[in-house]
Amino acid sequence: MILASDWKDYELIDASRKEKYERWGNVYLLRPDPQVIWDHGDLREKYQGRIDAIYHRSSSGGGHWENLKETPSSWKIQYEDLTFHIKQMGFKHTGLFPEQAVNWKWMMKKIENSHREIRVLNLFGYTGGATVACLKAGAHVTHVDSSKGMVDWCKENVSSSGLQGDHIRYLVDDVVKFVEREIRRGNHYDAIVMDPPSYGRGTKGEIWDIEKDLNDLVELCTKILSEKPLFFLINSYTTGLSPMVLENLLKLFVKEKYHGEVSSGEIGIPIQNHELVLPCGIYGRWEENE
Repeated sequence: MILASDWKDYELIDASRKEKYERWGNVYLLRPDPQVIWDHGDLREKYQGRIDAIYHRSSSGGGHWENLKETPSSWKIQYEDLTFHIKQMGFKHTGLFPEQAVNWKWMMKKIENSHREIRVLNLFGYTGGATVACLKAGAHVTHVDSSKGMVDWCKENVSSSGLQGDHIRYLVDDVVKFVEREIRRGNHYDAIVMDPPSYGRGTKGEIWDIEKDLNDLVELCTKILSEKPLFFLINSYTTGLSPMVLENLLKLFVKEKYHGEVSSGEIGIPIQNHELVLPCGIYGRWEENE
């Protein structure tokens, strides 16, 4: 497991009874987390008076935020030189997955050490954590997501990080259809990063199911890789999906053609008040031989 352990503006303070207590800049949130099945006390009681907002799950699905103190509608946090807008979203989210810092750092290092112009394609780009990181490292980035709201949020993060310019292209589009069009256009990329959801819908109602569709998408993406690609990164939060599944896909479709190295594993965040780690998803990486 690789750990996101070098944050300053984010801190996972404690976790117990399917909840986690976090600091996002100067805002303290209590959110549900299904991985936290251990019990060492009631966090609401333990941190009473020190929680700004709690996300309450509904028994019928979804939920809502309860602001115990005056909480801004949006605020900023930094990771090294990257700046991100944080907001209270539906289904407990904040617009950023802090554990992904380990992948941002890895991608930035790969791009910076390549000493050549790198074109990155970020699929299911969400609010643009990976996009901002790759732009900061000097890459040209195409950011694709089916949600206009997420693409607009990415634009905010790019702007806050001082990275406006002609190195970024934003598209509100269905990922599979976009890749198919890029194949027909003859466009190529040196690096691809994707964070496919378990289930989703495209811009025109297209259905995405990771178990049915990820294999075909990875195979399609190999047709838009350049002659000398730098890396291919897949992230996943799908329950029950093993890291080895992602590694197998990359071996079959990317390593078989480009050689290089493939690795996979879990991502986690250290829990500050205990010698514990919260698992936060899986990754699969292909990278060129150095």
